[in-house]
Amino acid sequence: MLALMNAQTNSMNGRDLINSAARFGLIAALALFVIGQLVASAAPAEANSLKPPAKGDIPIAFVISEGAVVIDFCGPWEVFRDVMVSGGDHPFRLYTVSDTSSPIHAGGGMQIIPDYTFANAPAPKVVVIPAQSEPSAAMLKWIRESTKNTDVTMSVCTGAFVLAKTGLLSGKSATTFHSAFNSFAMEFPDIHLKRGARFVEDGNLSSAGGLSSGIDLALRVVERYYGRDVAQKTAYNMEYQGQGWMNADSNQIYAAAPVSTAEHPLCPVCGMDVDPKIAPKSVFKGSTYYFCSDDDKKTFDAAPDKFADATLRR
Repeated sequence: MLALMNAQTNSMNGRDLINSAARFGLIAALALFVIGQLVASAAPAEANSLKPPAKGDIPIAFVISEGAVVIDFCGPWEVFRDVMVSGGDHPFRLYTVSDTSSPIHAGGGMQIIPDYTFANAPAPKVVVIPAQSEPSAAMLKWIRESTKNTDVTMSVCTGAFVLAKTGLLSGKSATTFHSAFNSFAMEFPDIHLKRGARFVEDGNLSSAGGLSSGIDLALRVVERYYGRDVAQKTAYNMEYQGQGWMNADSNQIYAAAPVSTAEHPLCPVCGMDVDPKIAPKSVFKGSTYYFCSDDDKKTFDAAPDKFADATLRR
């Protein structure tokens, strides 16, 4: 009996030792996880930091033309406008620049009188390029020349097409609006398109995904200049609760393209849902393709092989 009790005691001690070791291992693992998370969350604030000037403000140029998407430039505009540093100073000086000083009509008909033209605009340290109409030669030239001395030249949404047309993104990484992934990849095969990225930074060039992504990229620029605390206070004062500016890979929902089916067809050009009852359509190699607009149909009809192949690769 005594031997049996000793055996049971030893067994219990063994189990206790194993359980204690397991608990210790779990605690250690949790501690390492928390430390890792803290390090990861702190790293972006230190990596790729920018040095604000010792004196004076930071000029930010918003390049606009007809059809400029409002949230693409007004979102970042509000971020930079709301930044306050020690002493209550607002460190950024914001202005718009366009081909002429004549009024332009942004998305929805908003009328804007540009502050400057490309001929007389002050030299910027940050350039913001929203989605807009086809860029002029003067716009592309001004972006190229300005970017030689900018801390950041950033595109928002399909503003990436404008930045790409300057040639500055050649051989570099970028992202754009998720519905424009296929078009961008086909038009600029020498640019590494990152799908599922909230924003991409490559040297002094940055690109944001669609629409609201520009707010996150602007907050990221604030963080690079003034640190995470200032960026967080800016977001708090704006009542902006998005966390994408702290995680460039937070757009993973868009990393995998949706699949077009007979029941739920997608436009092969932009990837958006279409109603086959009313949508423009084309027949290519025995398959019927539906489009969001007549413009998308024209784009497809000009190079059906490319879009058909891209659709099959999804």
